[in-house]
Amino acid sequence: MDNNFNSNQPKDFSKSKFKKSGYFASSLLGVVAGAVAVSIILPNIESRISATDATANSLQNNVKPATTQTTQVKNVSLNLTTNITNAVEKTEKAVVGITNIQSQTSSSWYQTDNSQSQESGSGSGVIYKKANGKAYIVTNNHVVENADKLEVTLSDGEKLEGKLVGSDIWNDLAVVEIDGGKVTTVAQFGNSDSIKLGEPVIAIGNPLGEEFSGSVTQGIISGVNRTVPIDLDEDGQEDWEAEVIQTDAAINPGNSGGALINAAGQVIGINSMKIAEESVEGIGLAIPINNVEPIIQELETKGKITRPTMGVTLQNISDVPSYYQQQSLGLTSPLSEGVMISDVSQGSPAEEAGLQRFDVISELDGQKVRDIIELRKYIYNHKKPGSSVKVEFYHQGKKKEVTIKLSTESNF
Repeated sequence: MDNNFNSNQPKDFSKSKFKKSGYFASSLLGVVAGAVAVSIILPNIESRISATDATANSLQNNVKPATTQTTQVKNVSLNLTTNITNAVEKTEKAVVGITNIQSQTSSSWYQTDNSQSQESGSGSGVIYKKANGKAYIVTNNHVVENADKLEVTLSDGEKLEGKLVGSDIWNDLAVVEIDGGKVTTVAQFGNSDSIKLGEPVIAIGNPLGEEFSGSVTQGIISGVNRTVPIDLDEDGQEDWEAEVIQTDAAINPGNSGGALINAAGQVIGINSMKIAEESVEGIGLAIPINNVEPIIQELETKGKITRPTMGVTLQNISDVPSYYQQQSLGLTSPLSEGVMISDVSQGSPAEEAGLQRFDVISELDGQKVRDIIELRKYIYNHKKPGSSVKVEFYHQGKKKEVTIKLSTESNF
């Protein structure tokens, strides 16, 4: 288009057939004016066409026109420090892994009595004290139970030999000792009596073993002052009620013995168990730290928990059919609450006080006793070895009362 405009128009004017000078002058002026107009218009048109072509090319190549300013791209660093990350940072290095190693005996056609040490299970623990070159770890009794050897893995992967200082099956707690030379962080205990429903909490531990060591999950306090029945000897009868904190923070196998911390990074519970049923989700349980402290202090100093005992074997009266209550126990009317003595240990406090088989205990120190758990909790929480308890009971249907001096010689 540009070439036709430049060549044809002037050409037509230069070959004009007019002969007269006036017409020639007019034609000459027209040619000059046209040339001037062309010289003015042509550059503008060319520049517009060039700009249009450049724009088209830039769009085609997905590149901005040259007249657009260049934008500089920079990496942006975000500060993601929060209350949660601060809390985790305070405690994470105090949480360790604990491996339970037990001896396994196997036999084969070429070798018998081949004893080998194998990992029986793993859990977590919390370093709560460092003194005299040693560090002390609180964990669950079921994490260290029946172990021939304990291996403790620090947060940085360092493995140390652990020594069991003491354990308590009733509260599911244990204390493990390690060399404190490599320990850099000790957990701070909070106050579990001041926790509130809905308060944010964080669980730290080693779910499924070392592969997921130091895992952090977040949730809230879902329930306080919960009690969970426990069958310790797996005989189908509830032996104890654990007092626990309920949380929806994810707790999985291997988390046992790990820390449940608050937003300040303080340990408020020791993760112990979860309700693992197909229809249940988000119910994790932790032992309140205020209940943990006196237990681990006694385990650390004595190696065991000293509890009072009556020296009897018990059965809930509610489990005894009405017919046998009347025929064997001599009760005139069946009872729905109380504890029947099914056996009395020789030389026990109960025998010395005159209690016999088939007697039914109804009260301790004037407090009604509905079942075995209530009886044990009253004695464990309110009595010490050597102290006395007033027992009200039925003997062959007649109500009687005796005072028993408790000892520590046997369990009831």
